[in-house]
Amino acid sequence: MKAFDRPSHIDFNNPDFVKYAESFDARGCRVESAQDLMPTLKRAVDDNTVVIIDCPVDCSENIKLTEKLGGLVCPI
Repeated sequence: MKAFDRPSHIDFNNPDFVKYAESFDARGCRVESAQDLMPTLKRAVDDNTVVIIDCPVDCSENIKLTEKLGGLVCPI
């Protein structure tokens, strides 16, 4: 982030969602590849607790999906 055309000593990054989940006594999982998604989802459903899954998404896929859906935009 820049203020007055110089860095303002703030660097925004995504948090570590696994650690964030654990800080609330939930279980955190990170999906590293497409092959890991289904086994991770199955473990999460079978687990008897709150589970947060960190699943990175390739934003270029969002553009392709939006084009395929005819320009439908999420109202968020």
